[in-house]
Amino acid sequence: MNSFTRCDCLEGLPRVDDQSIQTIYLDPPFDSGRSYEMSVDDSTGFDDRWVGDDYALFVSNVIDAVVPKLTPSGTLFFHISAERMFVPECILRRKFKYVTPIFWKKCRSKNNVKSRLGATIDIIFRCSQSPKPKFNLVYQARNDEYMRKSFNNRDDRGNYSLGHLVTENTKKGYMYPFEVGGVSFDPVSGWRIKREELEKLRDDDRLHLPKKVGSKLYKKIYAHETEGKPCTDLWDDIHSISQGSEGRIYPTEKPVKLLERIINISTDKGDVVLDPMCGSGTTALACINLGRDYIIMDKNDNHEIISNRLSSSVVGT
Repeated sequence: MNSFTRCDCLEGLPRVDDQSIQTIYLDPPFDSGRSYEMSVDDSTGFDDRWVGDDYALFVSNVIDAVVPKLTPSGTLFFHISAERMFVPECILRRKFKYVTPIFWKKCRSKNNVKSRLGATIDIIFRCSQSPKPKFNLVYQARNDEYMRKSFNNRDDRGNYSLGHLVTENTKKGYMYPFEVGGVSFDPVSGWRIKREELEKLRDDDRLHLPKKVGSKLYKKIYAHETEGKPCTDLWDDIHSISQGSEGRIYPTEKPVKLLERIINISTDKGDVVLDPMCGSGTTALACINLGRDYIIMDKNDNHEIISNRLSSSVVGT
């Protein structure tokens, strides 16, 4: 299934079977008004200057071409700068039933900015036709501050944080009284879980009894039993090529870890991932690392970069 074709995606996409792709990563030109090159001595890159409504028409045509390729549980991830997000978002919301933004904090502060706010955020729109597209929970690494603030309780098992058991005040949960350690609890808004589940937590000593009368009952979440922080829609733990450890071989290259997270979230092993504007081939490299199949395309003269990169299959080369 793995393939790389040097072509304009609008020419190559008709050759891809409909409903055969689980995840599409689309990192198109941003309409930035710039021409991207590696250096004064290396013209590798592309021109990102558009006139009038040409950019909106380009995005609309590409989205129309990729939508039929997704499986019913498939997801499109559309990558754009926060500054230029408006036009693509309007198009995506017309083409997809469900569109939610992921905020990638790609870099830290920018000390060289003097006349505007430093641009540190890219938007990755997660788009699907299903209210429940394929989704795998992934975790963000736990840093020292998170560990110190979250897992600051301790018992014989180890350090633990507190997990909610009581339904928030604006909703109604499972309504029943419950007793543990000689204390009775009967929250007005009810419980998040059924009585038998709460009893199992009690019998396994996984309930945190509050010291203050009238406080809520919590469950214990042990540090050694968790893989990290469940991933949120703010990705601030993956750095851009310019501030990360990878070497740059393409002007607008994205880090492998970013693509690995997207692929891990939305696919299983053996699924097919499509990148119709693949740049330096980062999506394909991430697929190789994770055991997914890929179809990639790009119209620019960068096929040698991609071929060399995929043949070595070394992250960050």
